[in-house]
Amino acid sequence: MEFNWGLMFSSYAAVFTPGILFMICVGTTAGIVIGALPGLTATMGVALLVPLTFGRPPLESLSMLMGIYCGAMYGGAISAILIRTPGTPAAAATVMEGYPMAKRGEAGRAMAMALFASFFGGVVGAVIMTFASPFISSIALEFGPVEYFALAIFGLSVIISISGRSLIKGMMAGFFGLLISAIGFDPISGFPRFTFGMVEMMEGPPFIPTLIGLFAVSEVFNEVQKSGVTQQVKAKLDQYLPSWQDIKYCFRELCRSSIIGTVIGAIPGAGGDIAAFISYGEAKRASKNPERYGHGEIEGLAASECANNSCSGGAMIPLLSLGVPGDAVTAVLLGAFVIQGLQPGPMLYKEHIDIVYQIFASMMLAQFAMQFIGMAGIQLFARVIMVDRAILTPAIFVLSVVGAFAMRSNIFDVYTTLAFGILGYVMTRYDYPLSPILLALILGPMAEANLRRAMVISGGDPSILVSRPIAIGLMVLAVISLILSIRGHQKVEARMAEMEAQFEKAVAD
Repeated sequence: MEFNWGLMFSSYAAVFTPGILFMICVGTTAGIVIGALPGLTATMGVALLVPLTFGRPPLESLSMLMGIYCGAMYGGAISAILIRTPGTPAAAATVMEGYPMAKRGEAGRAMAMALFASFFGGVVGAVIMTFASPFISSIALEFGPVEYFALAIFGLSVIISISGRSLIKGMMAGFFGLLISAIGFDPISGFPRFTFGMVEMMEGPPFIPTLIGLFAVSEVFNEVQKSGVTQQVKAKLDQYLPSWQDIKYCFRELCRSSIIGTVIGAIPGAGGDIAAFISYGEAKRASKNPERYGHGEIEGLAASECANNSCSGGAMIPLLSLGVPGDAVTAVLLGAFVIQGLQPGPMLYKEHIDIVYQIFASMMLAQFAMQFIGMAGIQLFARVIMVDRAILTPAIFVLSVVGAFAMRSNIFDVYTTLAFGILGYVMTRYDYPLSPILLALILGPMAEANLRRAMVISGGDPSILVSRPIAIGLMVLAVISLILSIRGHQKVEARMAEMEAQFEKAVAD
């Protein structure tokens, strides 16, 4: 596709009209609200509001859906930071740094950085989508079972970076996540495994209820256990944008995470959750202060939020160029395109290039709408942390149960949420990290299914795993990431031991 600057400017002019801007703002606002509510994912938000586009012109309809998509990707960070409940799976990595910041009274600062990082990543993703979609699509088209397995292994190497103080406990949590990810239908033979005859377990542990249970319900149990000693948190509400010092401090990670998120988003079947965890792990590995991670490090928050929002632009690349959805949200968007009489793929660039450029423009303007609407709501959002815990804790529990039930309207999902809530509470009490379980649940099925597909293709010859250049590159990156993460973990341990020794010496003196 040869880039046409004249058509680009005319597309922005077509989008930059009161009617289209209004639809983008409505979609973005709805997306932020949907993303902030646990259980209502970006996929569900787009699916619920697609019927509102029936009978409307393609540009109006698709602009509103772009707004919903972008808004929901940011909205998940709101509940992740304030109540330790990721509103969307892509915000799961945001919990690790965002919630500790909120607990120490920096909810406003965390919200401001999350919003700016979301905007930054979304703009970079939209720019790359606009100028490099054919090139990136050609690379994504090369991904087969071997490359997907290598990508999953590279993602799993991040477990060391998110293991907290104890590497052994982090690995145990990761292996436990891989174990429970094997529940359900065998990906090749279709035979049910470890289901104990329960129909509800045929598809494996439901992801959203598991996510809500591990992070939200476990925190509710923890608050109940501390009842009577929890102090009121005072949040600073005077920030709408991060400080210049914070932006300078995080700028390197913002740039790196934007590229990581866009590239991973362009790989069909990946998604914002994988991009966020990989970016978070890379940020911690490259950080000069890795010991701060897990205790409210704003750099880690910026990395995860930037990656999951740039992923939205990346996921649109294979959809528009190849007609292949990049993630679950773009799979729903594919249906919306068809409803409007548009068939994504190479012919879309030939027959409706004007629509393609208008989608690029609406995606970019949705990022600006998200920034302004998010700034307008920061004070309201951050006030949540100041609510009396005696009121907030039961409200979180009710919201968690409703969110778990809303996904499939199945009471079994509520039981799953409570079970994982108890598990998360016990693990937290004994300093076992929860994030490795979640990462293993995301990447375990991808690794297993694609490894076995590769073995079927090769007739059982394992050399196929190192027969393709992209796979080799990802495997090498995984090994490098493991080595550097282990070295970084050792440095953190040494630095923490030194700080504890200094503290004990000061007390003794």
